[in-house]
Amino acid sequence: RKLFFDTHALVCLLEENGFTTQQSEVIVSALVKIMNTNLDVIYKDMVTKVQQEIALQQVMSHIGGVKKDMIILEKSEFSALCSENEKIKLELQQIKKQVMDEITKVRADNKLNLNLEKSRVKELVSFDYFLLETSNKIVELHAQQDRALTQTDRKIDTEVADLKTMLESHKLDNIKYLAGSVFTCLTVALGFYRLWI
Repeated sequence: RKLFFDTHALVCLLEENGFTTQQSEVIVSALVKIMNTNLDVIYKDMVTKVQQEIALQQVMSHIGGVKKDMIILEKSEFSALCSENEKIKLELQQIKKQVMDEITKVRADNKLNLNLEKSRVKELVSFDYFLLETSNKIVELHAQQDRALTQTDRKIDTEVADLKTMLESHKLDNIKYLAGSVFTCLTVALGFYRLWI
């Protein structure tokens, strides 16, 4: 262990001030022992640079592991959200197809009814006696068909609006879930970061 002062110069200084050589050497050796004891106490509480670098590398490896775990968790959550979104899209397509099929059926039924009524009207036109009655029936049937078409259109519009509302709510839920996941991951990362710093 190096001493940062000249012991011989201190002995000479003490001799110049009236101490004998033996007394001066005893005082200097006592001072050296005191300094060595103090340095031992200080070195016990201190960490070497190598130990500090090892601890820093361990902390950085733990942080790297946490980052990898967070990336894996984020990817798995995102893939789950994507698969759920695809399921919702497929369900919406199926519902849309069913609605279109129902619309087609209603239109076909209405056309069939119209054609049947037209044929009836043609048969009734040949008779002068039933002409007035037939025209009244035609007007009434047209009114019923218009009401039926209006009701059907309203039902279709309400079902489409309900589907749009449901899709928007699912989108909003997915966005909320994704935002919550991201903020949770960020909170955990910041918590680990604070713990290691």
